[in-house]
Amino acid sequence: MTTTSVKKNMLPPGLVNNLQEVLLSRKGGNNNNEQQKDDSAADSTEPSTSTCNEDAADGNDSSKPVVLLTNGEGIDSLGLVYLVQALVRLGLYNVHVCAPQSDKSVSGHSVTLRETIAVTPAEIDGATAYEVSGTTVDCVSLALSGALFSWSKPLLVISGINRGSSCGHHMFYSGVVAGAREALICGVPSLSISLNWKREESQESDFKDAVAVCLPLINAAIRDIEKGVFPKSCFLSIEIPTSPSANKGFKLTKQSFWRSAPSWQAVSANRHPSAAHFMSNQQSLGIQLAQLSRDASAAGAARRLTTQRKNVEIESVGAAKSDTKKVKKYFRLEFVDREQEDTDEDLDFRALDSGFVAVTPLSLSPQMESDIQTAASDWISSALHGEQ
Repeated sequence: MTTTSVKKNMLPPGLVNNLQEVLLSRKGGNNNNEQQKDDSAADSTEPSTSTCNEDAADGNDSSKPVVLLTNGEGIDSLGLVYLVQALVRLGLYNVHVCAPQSDKSVSGHSVTLRETIAVTPAEIDGATAYEVSGTTVDCVSLALSGALFSWSKPLLVISGINRGSSCGHHMFYSGVVAGAREALICGVPSLSISLNWKREESQESDFKDAVAVCLPLINAAIRDIEKGVFPKSCFLSIEIPTSPSANKGFKLTKQSFWRSAPSWQAVSANRHPSAAHFMSNQQSLGIQLAQLSRDASAAGAARRLTTQRKNVEIESVGAAKSDTKKVKKYFRLEFVDREQEDTDEDLDFRALDSGFVAVTPLSLSPQMESDIQTAASDWISSALHGEQ
């Protein structure tokens, strides 16, 4: 299955109709009435909020529970594609997708304000899908608002599968975790799923194995949400080890304080030609604007003083500041892994490094209350026991 944007009917409807009439007249067509019916039918398919909602409702079985998927890496990422394929293949759920158009994996819990975002239908076999020009949180917020889909709320929101761990303090940067958190804020149960991808070891097929690993937990969550026994005050962060098929099983974990060390590297124009090109363009533009500024400054000063006093000689000093060149500096942020001294095996990154699937309950509170921890622990134990 592939995911591609559907971007049809880019021409104005009136122009399309005129072109169709010209083509028909050249072919000697006499079925004008039938063509008018076809044209009106084509016009009725123009995208709008109402038709999007109706299409979403008509294309799915309303008797099945609605599951909404999003992610942080974009609608074409393999983790999302394989997960959608697996859920559609089961035939048990009404699968909807609302995901970023491009990679927003380190966008955190950011939203788009004072700007208009674009939403485009996407072709994903067996699912109703849209790609959004905003962040992961934008996607979840829009999907749950009722403005895009015909249903009010899905049964479960799944954010993932993300490429790279979201353990420890990385959850604050993670777009995939933010998607699940936004769902919880809106009162919808949610899961975030990440694969501990390592450049030297991981392969694209690992995403399929990761789907197989987490699918039983997803099925258990949907089953128990319908029964009303799924934890309501937290969402679950699921971290899958680097070799999913060789995992040691699920382990309930606690959020750690682990974080890779941030490393800001200066980017020189010599090492990065693109930066030099950007700088030269900006400098040439700056010189042009400075010249315009000088001319405008001189002209403006002349007009004002000529109006106030006649026969006064004008000397413009507008060029004094514009000759000063501002030097831009460029930096690039990278995270460098470092050894952690904490040896508590119940922490998320320790369990993940040991080969376990780390399942961490996360709440909206900075501190996890003991009753939430207990409730999540009881559910995870019973869910995993039931799937064995």
